[in-house]
Amino acid sequence: MGDEELLAYYSRRAHEYEQIYEKPERHADLVRVRSWLREALAGHRILEVACGTGYWTAELAPVAAAITATDSSPETLELARGKSYPPGRVRLALADAYTLADVPGDFTAGLAAFWWSHVPRERQLAFLGGLHRRLGVGAVVVFMDNRYVVGSSTPISRRDAEDNTYQRRRLADGTEYEVLKNFPTSAELEATLAPFAREVSVTQFAYYWGVCYRVASAA
Repeated sequence: MGDEELLAYYSRRAHEYEQIYEKPERHADLVRVRSWLREALAGHRILEVACGTGYWTAELAPVAAAITATDSSPETLELARGKSYPPGRVRLALADAYTLADVPGDFTAGLAAFWWSHVPRERQLAFLGGLHRRLGVGAVVVFMDNRYVVGSSTPISRRDAEDNTYQRRRLADGTEYEVLKNFPTSAELEATLAPFAREVSVTQFAYYWGVCYRVASAA
């Protein structure tokens, strides 16, 4: 799945996207994730990448100094605009995750929630390089995403030559998409980030994982 296909999928899925957080077995885990995320980013001026419908933007806005939340889908950004945020705290902007240089603002932290899994392995360094250059050395970065849990996660349908994994997903209107969705281990995350990060800390929840680190250099 290329960038255009992924954008089309999330644009069409926008109105049903947040249903994933309604799975009963994940509720207790989400409480822990929210607490971890707020602790990691409280008081920061955050550049959020691939904010989608603004679900995590709204969760963080009460404790952040400011958030510039970006996404490449106008449809999901329109839903994000409908969220309730503290006055003057959140700015929404249309921007591609791989081209962040022109996003205005002075940031102390970066966030990508449920985006890393959609970055092809062969593009991870390019994404990290663009993000790190925009944030600057010393900035805090937080990624969070899904773990693969049998019986809860959508089954993996195939694996490509670069070791990316894919899922077949059906939307409410019956359309189907093949979506790139990687599930890195803690060791893989640490190895990928090690050359460009310091103070790397990976947290494994039951259904999710999170990593927090400081930028040491651009990738």
